Amino acid sequence: MTTLRAYLSGFGNEFATEAEPGALPVGQNSPQRHPLGLYTEQMSGSPFTAPRATNRRTWTYRIRPSVTHKPYRAAEAKLIRSGPFAETPTTPNQLRWNPLPTPDEPTDFIDGMVTLAGNGDPAMQTGVAIHLYAANRSMQDRFFYNADGELLIVPQSGRLECATELGILDVVPGEICVIPRGIKFRVSLPEGTARGYICENYGLPFRLPDLGPIGANGLANPRDFLAPVAAYEDRDGAFRITSKFLGNLWEAEIDHSPLDVVAWHGNYAPCKYDLASFNCINTVSFDHPDPSIYTVLSSPSSIAGTANCDFVIFPPRWMVAEHTFRPPWFHRNLMNECMGLVFGAYDAKAEGFVPGGMSLHNCMAGHGPDAETFERASAAELKPHYLDNTLAFMFETQLVLRPTRWAMETRILQHEYFECWQGLKKHFNPTGNTAR
Repeated sequence: MTTLRAYLSGFGNEFATEAEPGALPVGQNSPQRHPLGLYTEQMSGSPFTAPRATNRRTWTYRIRPSVTHKPYRAAEAKLIRSGPFAETPTTPNQLRWNPLPTPDEPTDFIDGMVTLAGNGDPAMQTGVAIHLYAANRSMQDRFFYNADGELLIVPQSGRLECATELGILDVVPGEICVIPRGIKFRVSLPEGTARGYICENYGLPFRLPDLGPIGANGLANPRDFLAPVAAYEDRDGAFRITSKFLGNLWEAEIDHSPLDVVAWHGNYAPCKYDLASFNCINTVSFDHPDPSIYTVLSSPSSIAGTANCDFVIFPPRWMVAEHTFRPPWFHRNLMNECMGLVFGAYDAKAEGFVPGGMSLHNCMAGHGPDAETFERASAAELKPHYLDNTLAFMFETQLVLRPTRWAMETRILQHEYFECWQGLKKHFNPTGNTAR
């Protein structure tokens, strides 16, 4: 496979790239005879009649078309689950899990996926599934595509080399990768092991949020999203394609690598983004904005202003508000929050929430800083402070996230999570004297 040496930048923009001179036709998308003998194949990621601003499609020029495989047969899904999520009753309690341990047996990226929670239904193209992954082996002669939704991958440890039909994405912790619905890929582990998080988005594709009063700049900028240049495999052999379709896994034999796209152009492509490029917008006076101010990507729902899923991050940033309780305040939300930690410590929790772990606070479940954090923040000197060495994130969705049976029975569930708030003391004094 041709080694990737550069990226084309942008998010949702039009790209054009070829791995061999003359592979990309000029003047028309589908010539009668391709000059290099390639097959023309279009991938559409939106309805044909979608408005131009949201229409996503890519023309590919490949060695063989995608139809050249044996029939699919049902395959074991292991711990991958899909909507509708109804394995076990959904509790209103706050939940938190320890990191997923590295497998004892050889386990690749797909077999290492474990579904934590989800909502909606891929058949109705609404909702999400939240997965963890822990792997210790590269995918060997195996390729995967997801017909149910796009995958937003958040590595927590270990580098991922994602070889896709449209090129290679090398993704490290602190970056994210988005692989659109239907794109075939293979994940290799250059460091031997890897662990992280996945949001499987059944709904409309992720896009940059509107900036509104923020203006033209801030948050994530389109130029920082990187798509791969064309890189292809011309390789025969005994391979298999694993497909996720309507919640089930299927496998088909194929006698060549499906990563054989020599050239492509369009706006339906995988991409990656360095979360350190995010430009935080925060307050400089008092209080602080809702966490939506840290939205990187959003999948809209049919209700304006309400997301099927938002991807929100809490990166290193300045804390400069005056006369303000700086950690997140206590709150109950209509939206449902699943939070993870890539590295460092989260400023609302003193202990228990560790890199690779995850918490779930569903609709109207109260949450906020633990007792130790509250006491420390209430007495802190309020001077400009740079919050460093931290990267937390949140998958926030309009529908209640229903944990899987595995999530409620696994030994990594923290049954004592509620204890972190039990030390919050009563400070009420009707005379107004708040001295402690």
